[in-house]
Amino acid sequence: MNYHESAKWLLNELGCSPEIAIILGTGLGDLAESFEIKKLIPYKDIPGFATSTAPSHKGNLILVEIADKPVLFLQGRFHYYEGYDMQEVVFPTRTLTAMGLKTLIVTNAAGSLRKEMSPGSIVQITDHINFMGRNPLIGPNDEEMGERFPSMNEQYDPQYRAITDEIAREKGIKTHHGIYVAVTGPNLETRAECAAFQMWGADLVGMSTVPEVLVARHGGVRVLAYSIVTNYSNLFHSDAHSQEEIRHNAAIASSNLKSIICEFIARI
Repeated sequence: MNYHESAKWLLNELGCSPEIAIILGTGLGDLAESFEIKKLIPYKDIPGFATSTAPSHKGNLILVEIADKPVLFLQGRFHYYEGYDMQEVVFPTRTLTAMGLKTLIVTNAAGSLRKEMSPGSIVQITDHINFMGRNPLIGPNDEEMGERFPSMNEQYDPQYRAITDEIAREKGIKTHHGIYVAVTGPNLETRAECAAFQMWGADLVGMSTVPEVLVARHGGVRVLAYSIVTNYSNLFHSDAHSQEEIRHNAAIASSNLKSIICEFIARI
């Protein structure tokens, strides 16, 4: 399925062309349901979309209104570790870009490589390291979407980052800045891998986000991204992680992240 065709289908179904979309990561899916839902479309009903199989990823596209602006929530994402190829992983982002998306807000659950970024922390992503061994921009280039060799200089929009930093200060919400390293998963990382990532300068580790950011920036979409720290990496302990722990810590920070995002949308 061509994402341009999927974009036409969605524009017809939604009856509008939202310029803002938010990808909800693990443990954050319920955030979309805290708004009045104008339209809900299961991914399985959208031409070209795959089915999300990751825990807590409900797999719905939800239209809401925030600050009198139409906003799309992607209630769950597709991951490379689910067995999808990179083009399937980024198909929703490509589709929304073809619909006229201007701003993409990406969220994820991540493990912390820094002691000061404890579980429940909100971390604004300032840069990333792609250690997935794959890139969704490989293959024929869609010139309508973007140039062959897109720059990744300041791929996380500096103006957006400044606005949200100011909002967090005004609201008294503590946030951190960090560099995110993306791995394929699905196993969590070894202690040696975490030590290596930390030496590279990474602060967070996760299994998503980077493919969507690469595609969004290729298409000229401005990006803001946040990680919710859901666990310390095993640099700091020897306990096994659990999905229950990850979802619990994501829930702790979700209300503060919602407050920042809503005010951000009102200001742009």
